[in-house]
Amino acid sequence: MTAATRREVLAGAGITVLFSLAGPALAQQAGSGGGEQQGGGEPQKVRPDLPGDLAKFPALDSWIRIDGEGRATVFTGKAELGQGMKTALTQLAADELDIPLEQVTLVTADTARTPNEGVTAGSHTLQDSGTAIANAAANVRYLLAEQAAQRWNLPITAVRTRRGTVLDGGSRSVSYAELARSVSLHVPARPGVPRKRMEGRHFIGRDVPRVDIPGKLTGAPAYVHDLSFPDMLHARVVRGPHSGTRLFPNVDALRRLPGVEQVVTRGRFVAMLGPREWPLVRALRLAGQIRSAPTGRVPSGSLSQILTGLRDQPSTILDRHADPALVPTRSLAADYSRPWLMHGSIGPSCALALFRDGQLTVWTHTQGVEPLRGALAELTSLPKERIRCIHAEGAGCYGHNGADDVAADAALAAIGVPGRPVRLQWSREQEHGWEPMGPAQLVRMRGGVDATGRIAAWEHQVWSNTHSTRPAKAGDLLAGQEVDQGFQPTPVKPIPQPEGGGDRNSVPLYAFPNARVVSHFLPDMPMRVSALRSLGAHMNVFAIESFIDELAHGTGHDPVAYRLAHLTDARGRAVIEKAAQRFGWSANRRAPNRGAGFAFARYKNLGAYCAIAMDVEVERETGRLTVHRAVAAVDSGEAVNPDGIRNQIEGGIVQSLSWSSVEQAPYTAAGRTAFDWSSYPILRFDGVPRAVTVEVIDRPGQPFLGTGEAAQGPTAAALANAVFAACGQRLRSMPLRPAKN
Repeated sequence: MTAATRREVLAGAGITVLFSLAGPALAQQAGSGGGEQQGGGEPQKVRPDLPGDLAKFPALDSWIRIDGEGRATVFTGKAELGQGMKTALTQLAADELDIPLEQVTLVTADTARTPNEGVTAGSHTLQDSGTAIANAAANVRYLLAEQAAQRWNLPITAVRTRRGTVLDGGSRSVSYAELARSVSLHVPARPGVPRKRMEGRHFIGRDVPRVDIPGKLTGAPAYVHDLSFPDMLHARVVRGPHSGTRLFPNVDALRRLPGVEQVVTRGRFVAMLGPREWPLVRALRLAGQIRSAPTGRVPSGSLSQILTGLRDQPSTILDRHADPALVPTRSLAADYSRPWLMHGSIGPSCALALFRDGQLTVWTHTQGVEPLRGALAELTSLPKERIRCIHAEGAGCYGHNGADDVAADAALAAIGVPGRPVRLQWSREQEHGWEPMGPAQLVRMRGGVDATGRIAAWEHQVWSNTHSTRPAKAGDLLAGQEVDQGFQPTPVKPIPQPEGGGDRNSVPLYAFPNARVVSHFLPDMPMRVSALRSLGAHMNVFAIESFIDELAHGTGHDPVAYRLAHLTDARGRAVIEKAAQRFGWSANRRAPNRGAGFAFARYKNLGAYCAIAMDVEVERETGRLTVHRAVAAVDSGEAVNPDGIRNQIEGGIVQSLSWSSVEQAPYTAAGRTAFDWSSYPILRFDGVPRAVTVEVIDRPGQPFLGTGEAAQGPTAAALANAVFAACGQRLRSMPLRPAKN
């Protein structure tokens, strides 16, 4: 191969990177048997009388299989994203089946093996999949017990189970392994089968160690980036410096670069492949200097001017007039804003793909293997049945980052070298330049209080682009817009309430007599955006909880007591009281430049309740913030793994502190301008709270409530409220940076 010169590359060429790997055999060809007919979307409920996703996949063997040794294999369409779901779902299955933990094998999102549970998002895993698995396991245990009772000619009430065995209360016993040989699990679940009695549980409600942590701590293979196959090729995709640009590469010149074994092109899609990664990294650096041109433009002006200047589709999502005769005696108005945010994934997106014998297999850290498969089918013109997507963890996800795009890149590259595995990883610059960002948002609040200081009127208006452009079609993938004639992106639309997108959590949980909430959906996106953890809840809770703090201070009320005075939800009140009590709110005394802030929300008004108190010091000379401690109380319904819930809240607090106080994606009219950690800093270790305490309020027997995104909104507001208490500066625009004085 002749090496191309730097001049030839810069003359206007392109680059394509690929590589290949050997294909692993499929382990267990389970398959859900349901949902595939629904295309890339989630299937509809076929048995609405069954709980969780059992309503979509009622067959027990879609969820659980018992082998000849009495071991259970449990299937979930949800993915482990670092939220600890593998551990929690294993606990649920083991307890409800009544077998030891180590006898449960959990299979996560894999289009060939697991139910189509759509995207792992919105803190729905325990609520949807966990509920399904718990009740499917209870059904399986009941079926096995029923089989034993029939053998012994006993009523089922006369038998019981213990650690994989059915007992008759006397001398007879039979193992699950033996019973499973004569019991078919390819039957629909029965509604109303009782779950395990609480006093008989061994794992639910216990701090079982996370199964995903040891490998991550010791450096063992834990991520998709760590996968390797014999005869594997590495690859790099070649595209413009950032979203909204187009590159003009010379493909022939790229083919002559050292270490480039092959270049795969499909229209404007270009990938370089070679046996070693480093030469491709060097080649990509040369490609980065190829002429590019912008394809879009960001409007000028302040963030507020940009957002309110875009075409909008307003809709009133709350219009309450419970006491129209109540007239405010004092009013307050304030604007709050959030800039565009990146996902800040520590590991750049990566995927592996193998195209062999007409079958495409993709290992990916997407949050939705089924929707991705549908999009890849359209992109590659392969039948869905010939595409398999297997989830493997990525090093940081937090929403729709580049995981799906890199999977499509890898798939196209692999199709160009049939029979060889291809590992394609984005560069740091590509991750920062192309990942969909969390949308910028503006919230305009107006409120009024009566003569006693109670809130008499409340108005909340939010401006936001869509919060989800997750791939459902080929045009939603970067490569889909580059190949041949290209595919068109799916038109964006609002995510409907009650979960919502940009308006998520904009409806206050407080019992305000008169309230109005308007969502201004912005269909035209000056930046490429999509789902970032918690969607609009981060911004809307920040605005609500900051504004109520302003009203409390303006009327001379204690912020915690003021919230309780306007809240009738008993569980909401409980987490507020618990967080305040654990923090020592009533006894807390203000110190110079140091203050305490408080905030609360129920995620989506449907998920976990979370209240946070924060002790913050402001260094007046520099504006530097020190979070001395954060105390949270959370109610996630029945707590399967309390330590896992604490992990979620602790992580949410740290992530939200980073978003709220540090992060901001800079841009010019041409687009983004941050491509590394220097130009897009995230919170460093010296910025995390010195102490974090999380109180879990367990509700045994109550439905699971999603926890993973419950802390982001309250953290942002608690920080802003603490800064105000510390130095009197009311910060309304993120990143929250006190002025030096």
